Amino acid sequence: MTHPNRINSLAPSAYDALLVLSQESEEFAERAGLSPGVAELVKIRASQINGCAFCLRMHSKQAREQGETPDRLAVLSAWRETEYFTPEERAALSLTEKTTLIATAGSPYEHEREQMVLSNDQIAAVQWIVIAINAFNRVAVISEFDVKP
Repeated sequence: MTHPNRINSLAPSAYDALLVLSQESEEFAERAGLSPGVAELVKIRASQINGCAFCLRMHSKQAREQGETPDRLAVLSAWRETEYFTPEERAALSLTEKTTLIATAGSPYEHEREQMVLSNDQIAAVQWIVIAINAFNRVAVISEFDVKP
């Protein structure tokens, strides 16, 4: 049975375009030299900010499958207060917050700190991944995707 609020079912071609955007973002990130682990952390952090349980569960599982530790995942929302994350990861997480919280997190155009660690292509890759996951978060939340134990 199709849930009446699931916009992915009501406009499947739009959802398919979002899937393509996500895939293109991942491929661009790989070409830019951004590790898949960093991409998963970015998706999880954006999903934390957006309160998307469906995406949090999915990307936390994928991160663990790639070798991410439960300890690091447990403190991800407070990444600034820990020594768990590499400079590359910290730069990507900072960009994630700037891009997700675009109205309140300061200028999304100021990347001086991030440019000390990430290339311009890596910055763009993080931003595209964040744009895609933010869209997926919104689809999942407004469509009331099931998140059962």
